[in-house]
Formats: sequence, C-alpha cells, structure tokens
Amino acid sequence: MPPRTTPRRWSGCASVLAVIVLAGCGPAKQTRPPAAPPQVTVVAAQRSAVPVTVELPGRTTAYLVAQVRARVDGIVQKRVFQEGADVKVNQPLYQIDPAQYRAALNSAAAAQQKAQANLAVTTVQAERYKALLAGNAVSKQDYDNAVAAQQQAAADVASAKAAVALARLNLGYTDVVSPISGRSGVSLVTQGAYVQAGAATLLTTVQQLDPIYVDLNQASVAGLQMRRDVATGKIKLNGQNQARVTLTLEDGSQYPLGGKLLFTDTTVDPATGSVTVRALFPNPKFVLLPGMFVRARVDEGIDNQALLVPIRAISHDPKGQAIALVVGADNKVAQRTVQTGDMQGDAWVVTGGLKDGERVVVDGVQKVQPGMAVQAVDAPGQAGPAQASAQASK
Repeated sequence: MPPRTTPRRWSGCASVLAVIVLAGCGPAKQTRPPAAPPQVTVVAAQRSAVPVTVELPGRTTAYLVAQVRARVDGIVQKRVFQEGADVKVNQPLYQIDPAQYRAALNSAAAAQQKAQANLAVTTVQAERYKALLAGNAVSKQDYDNAVAAQQQAAADVASAKAAVALARLNLGYTDVVSPISGRSGVSLVTQGAYVQAGAATLLTTVQQLDPIYVDLNQASVAGLQMRRDVATGKIKLNGQNQARVTLTLEDGSQYPLGGKLLFTDTTVDPATGSVTVRALFPNPKFVLLPGMFVRARVDEGIDNQALLVPIRAISHDPKGQAIALVVGADNKVAQRTVQTGDMQGDAWVVTGGLKDGERVVVDGVQKVQPGMAVQAVDAPGQAGPAQASAQASK
C-alpha cells in the first residue's frame, strides 16, 4: 500500500489559516483625510466715482473758410500774395484790369455833374414862376410844370449819384482783397486769366486754422443713453460746454493741447445713425489741418456709482461673453455673466451682472470650477470681508 499523506495536507492548511487569523487580528488600516479646499484670492467689487469718457472718430474743419471769387469781369493783371502764406483781412490778393471801370466811374461822375446843373436851372425857374404866380403874371399850369421839372431834375441827380457809387464799387472790386485773416491756399488763376462776375470765378481760398474745429461722430444710441444718465443724476457733467477733449492724431501721437466741447447737433444722420459733436482746439503751430482724421477722447462727466473690478478677474467664455467667478457667503464658487464698459486704469467698469461688495476671484481661477468650495483670501492691500471679520474678533 502507498504511504498516507492526509495528516501532512491538513497541517499545511492549518498554517495558512493561522496566518489569515493573525492578519485579521492586526491593527486596522488608516483612511486618508479629506483634501483641503483650494485657496483663491478675491477682491470685493466696489463702487467709486470715475470719469465717464468716450472715444469718437472725427475730422478737423477750418474755423473760417472764405472762397475768394471774382466780382467783376476782366483780365487778371497780377497776383500779389504768396500761396500758402498767412494773409490779413483786407490784404490785396489779385489785381484785375481796372481801365474800363475807371472810365465808367468818370462817365458816371460827368453825368452826375450834368444832372446837378440841370437841377440848378429848374430850381431857379420854379422859384421865379412862384413869384410871378403871385402877381398873376404866369398861369398856374406853367408854375406846376416848372415845379415838376425841378423834381425830375432832383431825381436825375439822385440816379446819377447811385451810378457813381456803383461805378466806384466796381472799380474797387478790381482790387481783390482777403475777406478774413488766415492761411491762403493754391491760386486757381494766373496772370492773364479772364475772370467773370457772372460765373463767380473762384480765385483762391483762405482758411482760418487757429483755432480749429473737430467734428466728431457719435452713435445716436450712445448719445441717448448719455442724456438719460445725466437726467437721472447717474452722470454729472463737468459744466456746460466745458467737457474736456483730447486728440490722438493719425500717426498715433497725442496732440499736446486740449480742447473743449461746444455742442451736439440736433439732427441724426439717417445714413449712419450718428450725430455730430463739435469741439474747438487751439492750433497755434498749425499741426492740425482741415480734413485730418483724428480720434478724440471726450470727458463727458462723472459716474458716482461705477462698479470697478480688476481686469484679471474678467475672462470670456467660448461665446465671447464676459464672465467672472464669484465666491458666495457659503465659500462656493459661482460663475456670472457680466457686462463691462470702459477701462479705468487696471480695472473694468462693470455695468451689469455684479453687485457692490461681491467677492470676485482674481487669482487661482484655473484651480476652481463653478460649485466648488474654496478658501477665499483677500488680495493684498484690500480689507475684504475675511480681513474685516478677523479684525472685528480681536
């Protein structure tokens, strides 16, 4: 018979059971403590008084523009100004041949003298007939005819004086002078050119450039909102016609002199939906020329209820909407869709979506998701709710 192995097999099984029992009687495995909530830095949204500014495109326009045109017919004898130079009011610009107008003046003066002589004769005759009528030496009809002749002679003298004045005026128009002080433009006629009063031949243009207008275009919707905010007291204007304006030139440089807002047009352009806002700027060095494109920054007033939030607290979702993460009273994160206005330094002006005093996440945004519990720490330099409660407990 083969040898029996049963006792030895039971002995191995007993050893295994002993090991399992001893392992079960050992110390229990310790569980891992829960992870601490992530720490984020928050800033409380605060209301503050900020200047209300708007950037508008526009073009420069001369303060005064005078188109110098011919007022009599004739040949231009000479040009007596330098193109592009500054001219004074009543400074001669052109000389038109005056010969025919001088002759016309002399003829009118002679006609006036003739009329005055006739008036003298008829006056004497009328006075003589008046004396003879008293003695019945002439008829009443003859006296009336003498008086009528005197009055007609007086009318002829008046007509002759008017003709002399007109002839002298036309002679004066042969000396073409500048109607305003300003800077002359290109001469459109040369010596020997024939100009006509009927066609109002344009000779040159004179423009006053100091000061100079800047006509800006503002959307009618923005202007409507501005007037509504002023009416409700949300925005306080700096003063009538005293809003400050600064310019950025075409090359991106800043114009060194500030201007002032004059008025806003009362008509909306139906093609563009905008209104014209006119500003006035000093231009002593003629840096600004008519027709230049500029961008103007207009200080429209003060908004005493502006809600400021740091720039780094605002991000955008895939739809392009501005969003912010807000830590509530339960220290949980919530996502808000906000509306932003202009930037003031390193902060956005939030016009909707947030309330005054709400804690907005500025650092640690990447570590949290909406609905997560967080440990909020106030940003350095700001006494937020966490610091305020700590100081109150001391």
